[in-house]
Amino acid sequence: MFAQSHSPEQLALSELDAYLARGWFRMGQAIFTTNFVRFKGEIYSTIWLRILLNDYIADRTQVKLFKQNAVFRTAIQPAHLTIEKEELYARYQLSLSFQTSESLQHLLFGNKDTKSIYTTYEVTVHDGDRLIAIGFFDIGKTAASGITSVYDPAYKKYSLGKYLIYQKIQYCLQLNLRYFYPGYFVPGYTYFDYKLSIGREALQFLQLSSQHWVNIKAFFSESIPYQVMYDKLANAQKLLSLTDLESSIMKYEYFDANLIPDLGETKLFDFPLFLFRPAPSEEDIHLTVVYDVRDARYHLLVCLPLWQPEVTHSDTMVYSSCFLKVFQELHSTTVAEEITDMFFKLVKNNN
Repeated sequence: MFAQSHSPEQLALSELDAYLARGWFRMGQAIFTTNFVRFKGEIYSTIWLRILLNDYIADRTQVKLFKQNAVFRTAIQPAHLTIEKEELYARYQLSLSFQTSESLQHLLFGNKDTKSIYTTYEVTVHDGDRLIAIGFFDIGKTAASGITSVYDPAYKKYSLGKYLIYQKIQYCLQLNLRYFYPGYFVPGYTYFDYKLSIGREALQFLQLSSQHWVNIKAFFSESIPYQVMYDKLANAQKLLSLTDLESSIMKYEYFDANLIPDLGETKLFDFPLFLFRPAPSEEDIHLTVVYDVRDARYHLLVCLPLWQPEVTHSDTMVYSSCFLKVFQELHSTTVAEEITDMFFKLVKNNN
C-alpha cells in the first residue's frame, strides 16, 4: 500500500532500523509511511531521504553555523518535555503557514501518556537562560531519525533549524551509526528543500519504483511518482477520447485514509489519481484505471464504495463521494492501448 500505519506496543532498536530502511517515520507513538501528501489542496509526492554517515563530510554551512552559534549553549541528552519547551513550540507554530501537531506532547506521544516505545534524544540551544531551539531524534541500533526541530522565530537569522540537524548528525557520527533519516522532501513544495543541501554528497532517496536507496544525484523531476501517474493516465484518457467515451482523471480525496488507525485494517484504495467514468449511482461498482509506478503497469480495477462522508469536496475534479476499496483487478498491462480497449468494452457491455 502507498499509505500504512502501525501501532506497535514495543519496538526494538533493530526494528526501528528496519522501518526506517523501508521509508517509515514516527507519528506520535505509531509509525507510518506515505508516498503522497496534500498541502493547500494540492497532492504531491513524498520522497524519503537518508544520509550515509560513513560518507558524510561536514560542509561549509555546518562549519559556519557551528562557529556562529558557539555563543549559545548547546546540549544533547535523553528527551523530556517541560512547559518551557511547549511554550517554545507554540511560538514556533505561529511562524508556520501550515498546520502541525497541537503540542510536543501530541507530536511525540500522540494520545498516549505512557512510556515511549522510542529511544528519543533532544538537542537544546540556550541563549543564556532562555531556550531558543530544540530538536528531537530517535536512535535505533545502526540508524537514527530526525523527528522535528523548532526554534524561537526571534532567532530566525541564526538558521537554528539547520543547526539542530547538523548537531543530530554529529552526535550520530560519535555513536558510529550508519544512517541518519531526515524524513522526506516534497518536489514542487519548497518548504522541505533545505534537506537537500545537508550532507548532499552522502544523501540518498528511496526510489519508489525499485524500493532501493539511490544517490540523490540520480533524482530527476521527470521521475516524480505523482507526475508520472498523471502523465500515464492522461495518455490513456486521450486514447479513450478517440472512442468518444468520456472519462475524467480524478484526484482521490481519501488517498491517505489508511493512516487513520480505525481504517488501516480495511486496506482502502489509496491511489491519489485514477481514470474514472461515473457509475449510474454511488452505490454501484466503480470501474477505474490506475497507473502504478511500482510495477510500471496500468491496472483496471473494480472498486466498491464503502461509505459516504457527510461532507464532500466542492471541486468536481476531486472524487470525494465515497471511500473506495478494491474488489477485483480485471487486467494489468504496460500498454495504454490495451487497458483503454478493455475499459471501453466493459463500459459498453455494462450499458
